[in-house]
Amino acid sequence: MKKYFAFVLLSLFTLSGCSGYLYTDKPALEFENIDYGYPVKKSLSNPTLAYIDAGSGEQTLILVHGLASNAGFWRYVIPELAKKYRVIAVDLPGYGKSSKEPYDFKLSFYAEQIKRLADDLKLKKFTYVGHSMGGQIGLIFSMKYPDRLNKLVLAAPAGFEEFERGEGDWLRSVLTINAVKKTTEEGIRRNLSGNFYSWDDKWEWMVEERVRMAKATDFEDFCYTVTRCVGAMLDEPTFNKLKKVKTPTLVVFGKYDGLIPNPYLNPGFSADIFKSGAAQMPDCRLVEIDNCGHMLQIEKPEEFLNAVNGFLQ
Repeated sequence: MKKYFAFVLLSLFTLSGCSGYLYTDKPALEFENIDYGYPVKKSLSNPTLAYIDAGSGEQTLILVHGLASNAGFWRYVIPELAKKYRVIAVDLPGYGKSSKEPYDFKLSFYAEQIKRLADDLKLKKFTYVGHSMGGQIGLIFSMKYPDRLNKLVLAAPAGFEEFERGEGDWLRSVLTINAVKKTTEEGIRRNLSGNFYSWDDKWEWMVEERVRMAKATDFEDFCYTVTRCVGAMLDEPTFNKLKKVKTPTLVVFGKYDGLIPNPYLNPGFSADIFKSGAAQMPDCRLVEIDNCGHMLQIEKPEEFLNAVNGFLQ
């Protein structure tokens, strides 16, 4: 049974794969050459943070991606958000175009990097928008630096689901660097499609990006980051601290999220997880998007934008 769970969890936590082998023979895609659709700036301090800086407005939004992704995963919502707000979409250390070193990969470390970027950009206050793992980082940031936030937007956030003691050690033993590296092109599409209620070929760019990234010179560093981040989400739980989040918060999620809750360790409905968590938070609005999975900002960008704009206005 544990071996079966191991196989399943590798599917859930590694983004890779593609049936038909359309991209295996294509050349390597270095992280620096990934096209986000926007120019990328970089901070001068270490670790170097890459980020998109688009739009202008009285409010600034900092967008933080989830596990194994990058700032480019916000590409379908940045154009509309940038019409009203200044939008900063960041690559966390170890991901995308940001520097890749064996950092102390804790979620609190990532929260500090967001604060450092905000300080570098001279942002006294901003709205934090985080997807999945980025949402859990946002919870930690909100508890640690509530005075820096106007509002908090959590898109299908990790950190609302409770795991039993010992599951973290087991997950770390299952998800290894080698396992991430060897995910096949076929497996990549399968894993990615599991993030959606209904997969569409227009999202093939994610499959190609991930397949060709596997040939990049620093891909092993990326794999190391992914494995450590899985443990980090379990090592700094937030489900038992939600009542401490005083920042006005929006939790928006897909009705058919296939990753939260974990369908093998905690089978159930995503609405139950998010409703339970939101009820603990002093000032929280909950929005469910129908016919939508985990990647709501990609699968249902208009509905996502409606929820965010309604909350911010």
